[in-house]
Amino acid sequence: MENVRELASEKAAVIFTKSSCCICHSVKTLFYELGASPAIHELDRCANGRDMECALRNLGCNPALPAVFIGGKYVGSSKDIISYHVDGSLKKMLKDAQAIWF
Repeated sequence: MENVRELASEKAAVIFTKSSCCICHSVKTLFYELGASPAIHELDRCANGRDMECALRNLGCNPALPAVFIGGKYVGSSKDIISYHVDGSLKKMLKDAQAIWF
């Protein structure tokens, strides 16, 4: 679990995904469109991906993927991120964490 916490804090925005997940792809694309360059961890391509997915669940990420961290804090999965984007708070979170500048 410590490995997941360390990875979640490595950049201002971090997304744990699976390469085959279409909603994960949509969340990553949204971040890129907002001007962020998140650290992406595709767990189906990591040797310890299953362990990391279990650790994410233990941290309260449900569903486990995509798991989005901003400023080192878990902010939610796809449903949460889309809601934050619609109400404008996602951009503010990214600005406050210095993941975007405008």
